[in-house]
Amino acid sequence: MIEPLDKLIRHLDYRFSDASLLETALTHRSVTQHNNERLEFLGDAVLGMVIAEELFKRFPQASEGELSRLRASLVKGDTLAEVARSFELGEVIRLGPGELKSGGFRRDSILADAFEAILGAIYLDGGFDNCRKIILAQFSSRLDSASPETAQKDPKTRLQEYLQASQRALPDYKIVDIAGEAHAQSFTVECQVEGMPSVRAVGSSRRKAEQAAAEMIMENLSND
Repeated sequence: MIEPLDKLIRHLDYRFSDASLLETALTHRSVTQHNNERLEFLGDAVLGMVIAEELFKRFPQASEGELSRLRASLVKGDTLAEVARSFELGEVIRLGPGELKSGGFRRDSILADAFEAILGAIYLDGGFDNCRKIILAQFSSRLDSASPETAQKDPKTRLQEYLQASQRALPDYKIVDIAGEAHAQSFTVECQVEGMPSVRAVGSSRRKAEQAAAEMIMENLSND
């Protein structure tokens, strides 16, 4: 039987020269202060660069806006979590007791952050070319199916453009509640659009809560 960590290494097709980098990449902040957050920051930047470059090459006629939307759809947390689940990354993430109890190994944000941290670790261990190769392998099918014509704008952008076209005031977003421990917070955001009832939505980050609230407003507008 293949151990989960060996399965991860085989899936990535990369063996670390400095194994401590991989260990750090798999360590959540609920375990220790020496965790994967800095590697996540680095991996996020490398991932964005590689995906942007690949989209730029694949779609020479696409506008800046189309490329930006395509990149956003590929590097958003939900997509990264899907990639992480494809090779059972949750099985090897080191979590503190509280996160283990609450099922943190299944949480999108934790999976996405750990995946980006691994990319940051590979970049430091093996350089940009190795990291680029792995990113393109992991995103191969998604890149093949990407298209500027089908890249949908996020809910906040769609709502803003709709209101601007209607010559109405822009939406007002306010955080009305933050709950949970520091490593597992949930944000409640209220969105107010002039002439409409306000809505509230909850997300694991302020951005996600705002996007969910904007989506609710758009649904209300379409129903009207």
